[in-house]
Amino acid sequence: MMRTSMKCVGLLLFVLGCACASTKPLPTEPVPPHQTFTLDSAKLKEPRPINVYLPPGYAASGDTRFPVLYMPDGGLKEDFPHLATTVDTAIRAGELRPVIIVGIENTVRRRDMTGPTTVATDLEVAPVTGGSATFRAFIHEELMPEVERRYRVTQERAIIGESLAGYFIVETFFLQPDLFDTYLALSPSLWWNAESLVNGAGEWLATHPDLRAGIYLSSADETDIGPAVARLQESLRANAPAGLKWEVEPRPDLRHDNIYRQSSPGVLRKWLPPVATTNATP
Repeated sequence: MMRTSMKCVGLLLFVLGCACASTKPLPTEPVPPHQTFTLDSAKLKEPRPINVYLPPGYAASGDTRFPVLYMPDGGLKEDFPHLATTVDTAIRAGELRPVIIVGIENTVRRRDMTGPTTVATDLEVAPVTGGSATFRAFIHEELMPEVERRYRVTQERAIIGESLAGYFIVETFFLQPDLFDTYLALSPSLWWNAESLVNGAGEWLATHPDLRAGIYLSSADETDIGPAVARLQESLRANAPAGLKWEVEPRPDLRHDNIYRQSSPGVLRKWLPPVATTNATP
């Protein structure tokens, strides 16, 4: 009941926000220099704009290759500007290793970020659902090869997202754990499909003893996500294989609508720190 009422409030705020936006255009958010290309996807059956941030010195770095940070919600009117600014600032301060950001702009967000569901209240929030497998195939089979063709990249890959994008990241971790090295899910909507990902987590972890990856999860001051994240934390405590680096961080000081901007600078610095170099002794 609480989750349904919170969703209704959220939908009301969304409608009111759209009404305000129609009378007063929002200012354009600053974004570091970047590139944009459009990828015609056979998987998605539509063109998809892709925004790419290249780290300082990329053009002058010769044959140097760089890790890639993928992000759903990666449009210029979505989360790409603030995340690119965060990463650019941290790299220039020597607090983050140089990475390439690949931002995937949304078309039908709730379709792409969700798997199937049998829960009626889920369908009220997202009438078109169940496209996450196709979206994941687009990333793996179309986008990643195109990024590798266009840019000098290493095989290190990370992904970051919040809310339903965070859910997609957790789902990807369980369904295709070798697709990324690092999974950063901020306030993931684990309530989706009656918390099916959480319910099956313990058994899945116990049957993957050779798993090698890193996963970070957080939750804000929210009653429909915090308990599910806490239950997933218990499964990780009990069943995480030795090769899995993981962290669950409750952030009751933050809200669902500000956890991405407020927490991502610290999360990225912690999970993608500068690579230590050693000087050889003559």
